[in-house]
This record gives sequence, C-alpha cells and structure tokens, in this order.
Amino acid sequence: MVHYIALYKLIPETSDEVIEQMIRESRSCFHRVSEAHNFRSGRNIEPENPYHFFLSADFESMEKFNMFQDDPGFIKFESKVVRINTHECREFLYETEPGKDTAFS
Repeated sequence: MVHYIALYKLIPETSDEVIEQMIRESRSCFHRVSEAHNFRSGRNIEPENPYHFFLSADFESMEKFNMFQDDPGFIKFESKVVRINTHECREFLYETEPGKDTAFS
C-alpha cells in the first residue's frame, strides 16, 4: 500500500472561503477516482506551518498511484483549483506495509 501526501503553500490573497471550496472540490474529485482510498484534505491549523492545504490518499500500488495522476478528473482539479490557488507543492510517497519491498509497491 502506498500513502500519498501533498502539502501546498497558498498564494497570499487566498481567502478562507476559497480554502473551504478547495476542500469541497478535492473531496468531490477524489470520490470519483476509484484508485484513491482513504482520501483526506484539509487546512492548516498551526500559524507557523507554511503549508496551508493538504491532500492525502492510499493507493494499492505505485501503478494505481500513476493511474491516479493520469486521471482526467484529477488533472482538471489540479489545473482549475490547485494551480490557481497555490505557489508551491511538496509531495511525499510512503510504503505502509511492513516488510514489503518498496520495489514492488
């Protein structure tokens, strides 16, 4: 199982209403992508943390994660929601099954 985490820095003029809309749209998008499981999104609650928005999800394998990245719904979400409201993204992938060779994730 592969766990994906994306942390985003928002552009300075992003309002709370826009962040709320990003959360709603992200959840709508991920529910339509069958490869993504245990999806989460949300806003930062720590003022000193520079990443104000996050996405995370589980995928059965790297192949499923790659399919997710190529999904038209996710591509549309990225271009119409994420890219216009953020200026930086940090993405992380973790293997969550003990003892599994990451080459086969």
